[in-house]
Amino acid sequence: MAYKYLEHEADFGILASGNTVEEAFGEGAKAMFNLMVDLKEVKPRKHISIECDAGDVAGLFVEFLNKILTEKDVQEMFFSEFNVKEVFIKNGQFHLKATITGEPMDLKKHGVKTEVKAATYSGLKYFEKDKKHFVQCVVDV
Repeated sequence: MAYKYLEHEADFGILASGNTVEEAFGEGAKAMFNLMVDLKEVKPRKHISIECDAGDVAGLFVEFLNKILTEKDVQEMFFSEFNVKEVFIKNGQFHLKATITGEPMDLKKHGVKTEVKAATYSGLKYFEKDKKHFVQCVVDV
């Protein structure tokens, strides 16, 4: 597991890491969805391609998490796999392309835990240390 939860008064902090920024983003998405549902119960049945932009890498992490939450609600799905294909600069903005995978929501099957309303800019960080990439933010539950 390449993520951990950080103490926060009312919400949850997420700190995720990876060998690449793409891997760190994917681990952060897993951490967020693991707060909501038992990931082992969500089968990889449907793939959805997503893209988003932001002015910097840290902001892109928040945009990515919120884009996934939007897809959860619009598609009425839970996701368990988060393949961030690439993060690159496009027209002066950081851009992300990813595929998220999951299945339709089944409240009995998926063992719903809590609802994450949004990823926030609170505690937001992106940094590199010892050849690893780290992303951190607080999610509103």
